[in-house]
Amino acid sequence: MQFHIENMTCGGCARSVTKAIQSVDSAAEIKTDPETRKVDVTSDKPRDAFLPVLEEAGYPAAAA
Repeated sequence: MQFHIENMTCGGCARSVTKAIQSVDSAAEIKTDPETRKVDVTSDKPRDAFLPVLEEAGYPAAAA
């Protein structure tokens, strides 16, 4: 699944996003690209499981 995170603009932001996603699924495969503000996540968990933790971390996600 892919997310667009408008305010993920640097490596520090990408680490925070990764940490938030891993709090839901520690086994998730995550690829972040601050340049395009896109995050690719491979997980067995549903997309909706990640939205609240990203919002709470300060990185609200939109569908990409």
